[in-house]
Amino acid sequence: MSIETLSSQNEKAYALLKEDAAKIRQLIEVQMSNLTMPQCPLYEEVLDTQMFGLSREIDFAIRLNLVSEEDGKKLLDELEKQLSSLHEASMKRK
Repeated sequence: MSIETLSSQNEKAYALLKEDAAKIRQLIEVQMSNLTMPQCPLYEEVLDTQMFGLSREIDFAIRLNLVSEEDGKKLLDELEKQLSSLHEASMKRK
């Protein structure tokens, strides 16, 4: 496999992980704007499940050397910060 092909696969893997992270963020934004119940057990269960799934995807991509451990951690950290900001914003609206 050429370096160019490998690089392309790495970029595609990271782009797919970013898309999944964006879907989680969008799901949370919809939840916050419509239900405004971030303490709801069902909401927390869905969030935990989605975040766990994404972390497993990232771990898998890291083990395949498609994404660096640093980039994977950065992606999760950024999503967690965004979710925290959304949660804080929803609490201020109440």
